[in-house]
Amino acid sequence: MPVLKAPLKQPRTTVVQLRLDDEARMKLTKYAEFLDGSPSYVVSEALKLVCNKDKEYQSWLAGQQAKTSEPNTKGESLQLELK
Repeated sequence: MPVLKAPLKQPRTTVVQLRLDDEARMKLTKYAEFLDGSPSYVVSEALKLVCNKDKEYQSWLAGQQAKTSEPNTKGESLQLELK
């Protein structure tokens, strides 16, 4: 059973460029193929999973939210450049 679930619909996204080593790129591509999803979806869901599980990060983030507000990214597209 996969850890991530295939997407039901395309969420609103933003543009991000990232560089991966060959092994990470291959794993990303294969996992997306396994889920019948996109590499963008895999990266997004994996990041959500890590951030939700990391209690130290959540504590740090709570302190940061008082200092700054998050930018509004609704309506933007997401594009990953895989090299």
